[in-house]
Amino acid sequence: MSQIDLLLHARSIVTVDTDNRVLEDHCLAIDAGQIVAILPSAEAAPRYQAKQTQHFDKHVLMPGLVNTHTHAAMNLMRGIADDVPLMEWLEHHIWPIEAKWVNSDFVRDGTRLAIAEMIRGGTTCFNDMYFYPDQVARVASEIGIRASIGLIVIDFPTVWAQDADEYIRKGLKVHDQACAESDLITTAFAPHAPYSVSDKPLKKISQLAEQLDIPIHMHVHETAHEVNMGMEASGQRPLDRLHELGLLSPRLLAVHMTQLNDEDIKKLVSTGTHVLHCPESNLKLASGFCPVQKLLDAGVNVCLGTDSVASNNDLDMFGELRTATLLAKGVSGDPRSVDVTTALRMATINAAAALGLDKVTGSLEVGKAADVIALDMERIETQPMFEPLSQIVHASGRHHVTDVWVAGKQLLHEGKLTGMDEVTLMETAKKWGKRIREG
Repeated sequence: MSQIDLLLHARSIVTVDTDNRVLEDHCLAIDAGQIVAILPSAEAAPRYQAKQTQHFDKHVLMPGLVNTHTHAAMNLMRGIADDVPLMEWLEHHIWPIEAKWVNSDFVRDGTRLAIAEMIRGGTTCFNDMYFYPDQVARVASEIGIRASIGLIVIDFPTVWAQDADEYIRKGLKVHDQACAESDLITTAFAPHAPYSVSDKPLKKISQLAEQLDIPIHMHVHETAHEVNMGMEASGQRPLDRLHELGLLSPRLLAVHMTQLNDEDIKKLVSTGTHVLHCPESNLKLASGFCPVQKLLDAGVNVCLGTDSVASNNDLDMFGELRTATLLAKGVSGDPRSVDVTTALRMATINAAAALGLDKVTGSLEVGKAADVIALDMERIETQPMFEPLSQIVHASGRHHVTDVWVAGKQLLHEGKLTGMDEVTLMETAKKWGKRIREG
């Protein structure tokens, strides 16, 4: 009999493996943070003696969700500038507030608030882009959530750096420190957008990303205005310019991508570029519609993200799942677009693949990290249950998440955060709100 750390028994296990198996009355055997077996519950007792055993007779166990696009610290700006177009939102609201208030304390406190929200909503890994990435990495590591830390680069000065060279220099230092301190932390270069980063630093980022073997995370073709600006400045669509600079590759995580033509899609396919789809943020800012089904049909890897709560206004990946599948049907005019299996893969294994983490997380398989969430499906709004995946995508939500583990460590237990003081989180958020309001 093998000694292990944890046995999780469940009514259903949604694996999101290659065969998209849904297993009834099975359990996960977990040891040293990894899944060592997935087997019928009846067969577990003679094979394993666990330090801890938990039963989820009313639940579905599934992979933790992977949020591929966040600006976590902006949780302190939730709802601060609603119902305005993107560039007005940035130039007249967000950037002035950031210039006045963003510092290491702001990023630390905002990131803690965001991670708490993500854990409560079943997110076990996030891909961030913001200032003070050292603070984001430190907070994520302390709490125990998996994170890809964006090494932000912009041409203009901010409180974090004065020019592109300094952003890159400081980002490299964060990369070295963060990755050495925790196995849960990886990094990605995060040049903000084609209109805010010039050719020279983009070329340098492309070279360094290749040397370090890390992704490049960037807003691309977010709005028609952005594409028009690119045409006016260089005579090229931004995607064409990035292609010439060598950025289009399996390393590039292109966020939003609402303005795509057939030639753009061909370039994405030929280069292996990933698309990070943020449906609710795109809708709220009226940025446009990402042609998700066309991308999937062409063979592009499409993933899901929330964007920040300043433009969403939440980090609810279950909301993104449902919005993504419904929006794709409306945009394509085909109810078969982005079915529930595809939507769930976009929020799990597709996302992990984009971050280079698909051998670690994104599905429940032997040898992978035990990044697991439990959903209580014994609720009025999820009964009767004919198809578990349909209920997960179309009928359930983050309020169904009861328990969360990352690398086998339980971060949420029966709806309560295990390693964070919720009262302190609330008090800190309110203090920042009062400070910013009174300005």
